[in-house]
Amino acid sequence: MTIYGDGTQTRSFQYVSDLVNGLVALMDGEHTGPINIGNPGEFTMLELAEIIIELTGSPGVLIHESLPRDDPKQRQPDITLAKQHLGWEPAIQLREGLEKTIPYFAELLARG
Repeated sequence: MTIYGDGTQTRSFQYVSDLVNGLVALMDGEHTGPINIGNPGEFTMLELAEIIIELTGSPGVLIHESLPRDDPKQRQPDITLAKQHLGWEPAIQLREGLEKTIPYFAELLARG
């Protein structure tokens, strides 16, 4: 698994059902204008790699590459407006989403 830089840069991941539920809440609501329906749960890329290694039983070989110059150090959406105007926030956290996603891709790979 490739890690860029030292792996301390953060990202936020969202399970697709949370995104769909947020979009439906936005379409059903009366709020107009931009609103962030991301997931504010923030993880370093190393944390993500460790969870994936644990859940897949992978041997866990990490390859470090140079961090691209334009790679942001942090990404964490502010969902305050979504909570206030839509009564929405994501329900599925990273580990649970990966526990659902990994078997799906394992099955696809097994089919060839």
